[in-house]
Amino acid sequence: MRLKDKVAIVTGGSRDIGRAVSIQLARQGAKVVVNYNSNIENANETLQQIKKDGGEAIIVKGDVTKSADIAQLIAESHKAFGNKIDILVNVAGGMVARKATAELDEAFWDQVMDLNLKSVFLVSKATIPSMESGGSIINLSSLAGRDGGGPGASAYATAKGGVMTYTRALAKELGPKNIRVNAVLPGMIATTFHDTFSKPEARVNVANATLLKREGTAEEVADLVVYLASSESSYLTGTNIDINGGLNFS
Repeated sequence: MRLKDKVAIVTGGSRDIGRAVSIQLARQGAKVVVNYNSNIENANETLQQIKKDGGEAIIVKGDVTKSADIAQLIAESHKAFGNKIDILVNVAGGMVARKATAELDEAFWDQVMDLNLKSVFLVSKATIPSMESGGSIINLSSLAGRDGGGPGASAYATAKGGVMTYTRALAKELGPKNIRVNAVLPGMIATTFHDTFSKPEARVNVANATLLKREGTAEEVADLVVYLASSESSYLTGTNIDINGGLNFS
């Protein structure tokens, strides 16, 4: 168990990639704080799967665009598992809607930036004081952050590009403390995100364009996150790692 007795916070941990990450971290011995925003049923399903596997976890409701909610998230982690946090996985995010630039207004732009970029900053800032040498922060960016995304995804892609840059900057800042910061950039992963925002024919075309001729799975992304959280990746920091079946090599 590579993460035995480590404490991990996963934002957006109740479904899809966040759920897979939470479950995989727990299977590797971590005590997991599963953050969710609104759907307690999904959060409880994640919690029950972790417990079924013999793991330890709690669920904590909170909007990670709000400092007060984040402070409560950290407090609940300390209450359940002690004052040290070893791993932070910033998964929370979303496209909200596909909108061309002509359709964008300031409120929508700010909403997408807050959800995908500001949240990473706020949760990281709140967590770092509880991290010691050997800590690991893993941010979820996206292939969209490299290539600008698909139609109507300019705000989302820009925010995810910001996550990539913030990952590099934070890695430089925290490196002397031996806290590593990396980002994972999924391509087409079979999740409810694409069920909502991608047309079936577009998904087929993208899957066929990958070298492996398929979509990825949330579990495959979670395996990469676990690697980055573990000591096996102890000389990796400041990286933005693609996981897209060979669709993009950048």
